Amino acid sequence: MSLASLLSAEQIIPEMKATERWPAIVELIDLLVSLGKIKPEDRDSILASLKQREETMSTGIGFGIAIPHCSSDRLDEVVAAFGRSSTGIEFDALDNAPVKFVVLFIVPKNQFQTHLRTLASIAKFLNDRSVRERLATAPSAEEILSIFRERAQA
Repeated sequence: MSLASLLSAEQIIPEMKATERWPAIVELIDLLVSLGKIKPEDRDSILASLKQREETMSTGIGFGIAIPHCSSDRLDEVVAAFGRSSTGIEFDALDNAPVKFVVLFIVPKNQFQTHLRTLASIAKFLNDRSVRERLATAPSAEEILSIFRERAQA
């Protein structure tokens, strides 16, 4: 499952306000709630699942990337959001570097294979330095989305 298939321009924040891990996750979840991708009454339980996952081990995987994720019985399909921070977010990442790209996704419970495939696809995509460089300089959510789409066809 590629990011291009999970995201619309509305699900991308070209410049996040948050400077720390937890506010960054809340910022992306609140975006998904405002877009109707997550029901307002499910917000807190999904945030609790994300927080539980982050407390196990930070999803800041290095190279300025964080992929907060969890599964939830409140959703029927995979939901995702992407945020970029030019200043960097303190995410307690594995390499201790600030995070510039946050890909948050939630998978319906009992879809373990989908969860793993989505995670692997995102990590592989962002592992490419030229992709990260292009994402860092893209001027808009639409431009960021077009980078995802271009890579999905490659």
